[in-house]
Amino acid sequence: MKVLVVSTNSAAQEKWVQPLAAAMPHAEVALWHAGLPPQDADVAVVWSPPAEFFERERKLRVVFNLGAGVDGLLKLPSLPADLPLVRLEDAGMAVQMAEYAVWAVTRASRQFDDYVAQQRALVWQPLPELRREAWPIGVLGTGVMGTKVAQTLAALDYPVAGWSRSGKVPAGVESFAGLEQLPAFLARTRVLINTLPLTPDTRDILRRETLEQLLPQAHIVNMGRGDHLVEEDLLELLKTGHVQGATLDVFRQEPLPADHPFWTHPAVTMTPHVSAITLQHETLAQVVDKIERFFKGQPLTGLIARERGY
Repeated sequence: MKVLVVSTNSAAQEKWVQPLAAAMPHAEVALWHAGLPPQDADVAVVWSPPAEFFERERKLRVVFNLGAGVDGLLKLPSLPADLPLVRLEDAGMAVQMAEYAVWAVTRASRQFDDYVAQQRALVWQPLPELRREAWPIGVLGTGVMGTKVAQTLAALDYPVAGWSRSGKVPAGVESFAGLEQLPAFLARTRVLINTLPLTPDTRDILRRETLEQLLPQAHIVNMGRGDHLVEEDLLELLKTGHVQGATLDVFRQEPLPADHPFWTHPAVTMTPHVSAITLQHETLAQVVDKIERFFKGQPLTGLIARERGY
């Protein structure tokens, strides 16, 4: 078995070759370079691979993506239509997303940012107590990541609802399914947390039309993809006050341009796409297990359904 590690990021490539080779002594694991002739590899382990890779490696049997999102991969015109794609499932990312969501929610609901401002102003003044019923949370997307986020916030006694195509949610979370139930989901939500995959159906889902349906003084937390959010619409709704704050981890252009208004907006908190980073130990164990299962003909989870886009 020949395994190629491929990325447009040279540091990311080198990070994975030796650990994969050590975990799979029976396989030939190599780093792909653009200048090499075709390697006739069986397996590709990729992170943002160049289109040229799929043009040259035509004997691949399966591709494993070092992340949960595959929208960038599916855009490549050189990707063979029948080539199985397998995404990363959790691998330590779900708990990171839950931590990020708790941080964003409690900063707003517990008024922690206000206390930081009071400290700087030398003010000692307890603020009004938290009423969790005034902070209903809605989680867009209840896959592995969204389920963990919803469960964690529900365990903190916030009223939590989840919205997805299927309506499947964990115990203790209110369920909404499909486009017909999206308005009702939005109407009961003050804190909207996005963990959706990016598909043609979900692109621009965080736009004026949807955000205006949220409860007043809403808060937006985007951990999905930058293309989910129409940034100009969010800025307008922050101006009107209907949206009170936003915590954003992903953007349409990354890194965010220096002249973008998000950098200096007082109601926007930004992080550089770190809500859930790929943890090497957990990812390595999952990828190796999936490769072995694939070649043994055993059932495999994380296979991408291209008609859905995830």
